[in-house]
Amino acid sequence: MGADQDIRQLLWANGAVRFGVWVLGLMLLLALAAPGLGTVEPGAMDSNYINKPAFSSGPFALPDGSTVTHTFWLGTDSFGRDIYSRVIYGTRVSLLVGAGTATLALCLGGLLGMLAGYFRRVDALLMRVMDGLMAIPAVLLAIALVAALGAHVSTVVVAIAVPEVPRVTRLVRSLVLGLREEPFVEAARALATPTPLILWRHILPNAMAPLLVQGTFIAAAAVLTEAVLSFLGLGLPADIPTWGNIMAEGRVQFSLYPGQVLWPAMFLIPTVLAINLLGDGLRDVLDPKFAQRGRS
Repeated sequence: MGADQDIRQLLWANGAVRFGVWVLGLMLLLALAAPGLGTVEPGAMDSNYINKPAFSSGPFALPDGSTVTHTFWLGTDSFGRDIYSRVIYGTRVSLLVGAGTATLALCLGGLLGMLAGYFRRVDALLMRVMDGLMAIPAVLLAIALVAALGAHVSTVVVAIAVPEVPRVTRLVRSLVLGLREEPFVEAARALATPTPLILWRHILPNAMAPLLVQGTFIAAAAVLTEAVLSFLGLGLPADIPTWGNIMAEGRVQFSLYPGQVLWPAMFLIPTVLAINLLGDGLRDVLDPKFAQRGRS
């Protein structure tokens, strides 16, 4: 209990962790409270409000035929949609893709890495498959998977997670190769503890700290990759608001209405930065080598 409290205090004392937690907490709050933040249906269009400047207001037509008096805090796009509403709702998609991709990559890569590191018979085969996947550029592999599986949130998560699985597998394998020779693991084997129980109780907990750090970097890369895919028109369809496709639609008239690109970018950049800084802070505190270097 005392050790856990010490770790929490060390984490919160780290400036990078605090910055990451505050920014991500704010983004999560925006995503959850989106309907109550003065937004309208992000797909609603009104031809009377095409390319309106920020802070314009007036009666806005909703898809159900009703009208509401609405203030366009960030202006409207070339289809008469409220940019503010689309950016706020886009936060949901970006956070979902980041968290989903990291979770899927860590689960699959962690399982394969433990199998490769603990069972020598499957090590060579699994690692050759992972090497083959790593030889394919991540963005190209994601584009191919989205094209094959279809453009949905779940398929985009899978497409971005698959290229990250080999990296997690190699990380976990290296950790397990060292842990399997530790005295506490050998003692568990001597007591005839079932192998799945050894992996679950003794090896996985000791590999969690590097996995958490790796997960933050995967989440940051996933948010950025999803934005790139959507910007290129190869990600989620335009009816699902994401920061990437908002910027893609605004780039055509960037010289006239730069805000249509800059507003979503102002949400994307701090989100990716916060996740990366959170990962750096976790590594500084949880990795013994970095923690010792920070004290010296």
